[in-house]
Amino acid sequence: MTGRGPVLRQLCAAEPLLAGLRAPATARAPWAATVLNAAAAGRRPRPRPVAVVVDGPGPVRGSATPPAALAALTLRAAGPRVTATLLPASAGPVPPGTPPARLPARDDAAATALAAGVLALLDSLWRPWTLRLTGLPLGDPTLRALGRLRPDGAFANARSTRLVDDLDAAGPVLRSRDPRLLDRWLPELLAREPARQSREHLRAVARLHAALGQLELAVVADGDRLAAALLTLLDGPERRPWWGFSDRGGLSTEMGAPLVSFTLRGGLLPARVSRRTGPR
Repeated sequence: MTGRGPVLRQLCAAEPLLAGLRAPATARAPWAATVLNAAAAGRRPRPRPVAVVVDGPGPVRGSATPPAALAALTLRAAGPRVTATLLPASAGPVPPGTPPARLPARDDAAATALAAGVLALLDSLWRPWTLRLTGLPLGDPTLRALGRLRPDGAFANARSTRLVDDLDAAGPVLRSRDPRLLDRWLPELLAREPARQSREHLRAVARLHAALGQLELAVVADGDRLAAALLTLLDGPERRPWWGFSDRGGLSTEMGAPLVSFTLRGGLLPARVSRRTGPR
């Protein structure tokens, strides 16, 4: 299925599956909604959101049927080639240090069906395509299934870097989940981010998760200006330092979890043309 509304509905329906797998906030519907809204307001050609769904066994408590597996993707065309990437974490900064993306699957059978469905979707485009999946955890069952189905795909691992919050050493720190405090300091905070797209992404995602009670803002003020600030995503019981700066120290980095990527090319290739014999 394709389109912003249908893809978001599938992500919402997958919430029991995502919660059971302890998927991060970056792989869930609220984060994806901000990504899709930004894409809808962006320049043309706009990426096309699609969802590959493996149906579940039945409804839960009268709600929509939760899928057994789900891949939320965006398709971007550049010339004849289409590139497919994972949707939610594709628009701007994410909390570093842990894999931000997921291909949720209830079990190995669902993961295999999901991998086959992704490949079938791409082949149905009747165009050359590139599948580029990044930011996934080690041992992802859908990636394993893709590797079995298409051994010509390329896996790569990279070690992430985690942001360490030690702002209490930088001076008196005010920490709050109050959206009003975020609105007060957000313009000055975003002024430290040079990339316009990243600023817009940070603004939208921070405001949404503050409204949901899932964001903490820590500030070290020097009169009417910020000496340090940090956005931390409150992901269930976990704190995920996300984005910030400090003129007084108190923010450092350390080695984080490994990130897995998978790249695969396929689809129809342009016919070679000979000046003498024509297409062949």
